[in-house]
Amino acid sequence: MISAAQLRAARALLGIDQRTLATLAGVSLPTIQRMEASRDEHVRGVVSTLTKVVAALDAAGIELIGNDHPSQGRGRGVRLKTPQ
Repeated sequence: MISAAQLRAARALLGIDQRTLATLAGVSLPTIQRMEASRDEHVRGVVSTLTKVVAALDAAGIELIGNDHPSQGRGRGVRLKTPQ
């Protein structure tokens, strides 16, 4: 659904801190901190909480792009390339 790196990058693009994201998503600050500290490929957590965070990022103008998926948005962005 979303990786910890995507979550940190999304906040950086928006120029917001963890507390602001928590407020926008209606979740606690420790929840955002745990999500961003996740070492798994995907952030682990309760589905409803993940959905709130993704919805808050979407409302703020962030497009989350999955592996092997094209971007549907316009404008500037950043994407990791496969290491060569």
